[in-house]
Amino acid sequence: MTNPESLAPELHRPVALAHIGAGGTLREVVADAAECVAIAARLGIPAVAALSCRLHLAAPEHGVVVARGTLAARVNRECIVTAEEFEVDVHEEFRVRFVPADKFVESDDDNIDLDADDDLPYQGVHIDLGEAVVEQLALALDPYPRMPGAELPEGTGDGIADTSPFAALARRAREG
Repeated sequence: MTNPESLAPELHRPVALAHIGAGGTLREVVADAAECVAIAARLGIPAVAALSCRLHLAAPEHGVVVARGTLAARVNRECIVTAEEFEVDVHEEFRVRFVPADKFVESDDDNIDLDADDDLPYQGVHIDLGEAVVEQLALALDPYPRMPGAELPEGTGDGIADTSPFAALARRAREG
């Protein structure tokens, strides 16, 4: 049996569609300490020290809500060069669309428009701003974090260390 607690989002901030006025509304999402710990675990990073986001929600049109957000976070990452932990400030502006699940169409991987807004499906009469914020943080993180000033050791510029079993083959390939 699945534990319902394990299915709960790390940052749950529901907003009723009825509370979004004709001119839209502003909302702020701020993660508390426990939520930051859970978000770090989900994203596989050492820590999330702070996470906040200001969002403007446009009035629903045919059930679709457009959200513009400004995300700010302080996270700890592990350097890919030194394996040392370091802090990073993340600032990201984004735009997403909350689309009713019955109108949501999953895009074909071959035909993705990278400039289009991300569509997030929802069911019922609430959208979850917290989940959208966590997803945007995940997208904003550098997949290859490097601590400022961290450099590869000499002799690894070609990606193969001199001590690698393949170093001799790499040298032979360079020399012809």
